[in-house]
Amino acid sequence: MAVEHVDDDEGVEFSFGPNTSTAGQTYADPFLIKGEELRSIEKMSATFKRGLTRKMQKGITPEEVRHPEGRQGTRSQAYDIDYFTAYDAFQVVQPKFNLDYFAKAYELNSAHYAAVWAKTSNIVGLGYTFKETPATVEKLANASSDAKRISMTKKLAAARLGLEQMLDSMNNDYTFIETLERVWIDYETTGNGYIEIGRTSSGQIGYIGHVPSTTMRVRRAHDGYVQLVGNIVTYFRNFQDLKTKDPINGVEQPNEIIHIKKYTPTSTYYGLSDLVPALGALAGDEFAQRFNLDYFENKAVPRYIIVSKGLNVGVAQQKAMHEFFLTNLKGKNHRTLYVPLPADSPDQKVDFEIKPIEAGKQESSFADYRKYNRDEILMAHRVPLSKVSLSEDTQQAAALAADHGFKSQVCAPEQDKLEKRLNRIIKELTDIFEISLNELTLTDEQAQSQIAERRIRNQITVPNEERKHFGLPPIEGGDKIVELKPQQAADQTANAGKTKARDAERSAGSSDSSGGTQGRNAQGQGRKAP
Repeated sequence: MAVEHVDDDEGVEFSFGPNTSTAGQTYADPFLIKGEELRSIEKMSATFKRGLTRKMQKGITPEEVRHPEGRQGTRSQAYDIDYFTAYDAFQVVQPKFNLDYFAKAYELNSAHYAAVWAKTSNIVGLGYTFKETPATVEKLANASSDAKRISMTKKLAAARLGLEQMLDSMNNDYTFIETLERVWIDYETTGNGYIEIGRTSSGQIGYIGHVPSTTMRVRRAHDGYVQLVGNIVTYFRNFQDLKTKDPINGVEQPNEIIHIKKYTPTSTYYGLSDLVPALGALAGDEFAQRFNLDYFENKAVPRYIIVSKGLNVGVAQQKAMHEFFLTNLKGKNHRTLYVPLPADSPDQKVDFEIKPIEAGKQESSFADYRKYNRDEILMAHRVPLSKVSLSEDTQQAAALAADHGFKSQVCAPEQDKLEKRLNRIIKELTDIFEISLNELTLTDEQAQSQIAERRIRNQITVPNEERKHFGLPPIEGGDKIVELKPQQAADQTANAGKTKARDAERSAGSSDSSGGTQGRNAQGQGRKAP
């Protein structure tokens, strides 16, 4: 019996075709190789190859195979194994959508490309810091003296720097942030990102890298991953699984994978790209763009027709005019066409006229439609227009509100998701720190300093905590709550309640650029709603 895909997560074809795009380009699936092509794959152990041959033969029965026949009842005894693909051979699950298509779409659509980079830049591209674990914070708080606390803080600063250098040394080609950016671009384009972890002979983490998501497939039993590039296959274990053996290559210590995926209820193996709900907009934008390109490619000549009466044009003249309009005018402005006309006769008058068809100014077609498609793609990504460097009549207050929503609803949850996975790596390196991805900042440096000052004055934080936010070293006595003098305390209370008349007037008359988040309506739009 032929092997069939029966899992719910397999075999569903891409709506535009599993291996083609709307532009007619072919996007191959490296795991769809079958038959004898499987035998050419390298690095498979001898045991796995023998098992693979048995699986190919057991998957079909002699009654289901047509054997070529010869003379006097002789026929071939070989089996046809073309139905048997790498998905069957390596026991991996086929994604619902062609991942290579989504990888290429990232390079073909400007709105999609900008949205992916906007999220990548604001989620992982802003860098990271190492903050103390709760246990470390407690040890600092229980220090017997300020001098000891400062000494511990300096040691932590040195350890933090050493940990940063260690992470960057785990990949000679890319820094740690570059590795995260590559993983996250895959995550945003295909819905899946893969972090590769390699260990030294002693079992310590020695390598952190990125594996392209288009080459990776998940094992049916969730016991690892398989990468197929050309004729080379590689098996990976799940991260921190040190017991599962390599069933394909026979490697004693295979590398490990941290799989980050965008959840979808339709699959337990793979994530779903944010682009999927906007595939119609992506295809429509591609067709509209191609229409405009074809317009300039094929209609670059002046759009006229020739109307003649009483003119007998010979074959040579017809051919000359046809070639002139077809080749000589294309891409060449203000060319002159010379048409020799015969003289009028007493019985017949020669009339020759060139009439314009499209004499008016021609704009690109589907401008509104392409704008709608752009907005739909950005909506699927949940990226505001202000984050993709497009200038429109958007008020500053509206853009700032959109940035707040983008930070809290898109970036922050994704950063939290990634931090939890990265801290599984950090915990193997140290128990002093946790990694924290830097967040998108919506206030300028002056506003941040004012916020820090208010926190210190209101005894919410101590000076050294605020100095750490600005990357400054601790100072002696900076771990104590600042005690305000009576007059300072009174001023602080008055400022907090805005009870001073002058302060209230100054605050009410401040400009929109002073750090407020509301802004003013444009001139002529009336009063701003309360």
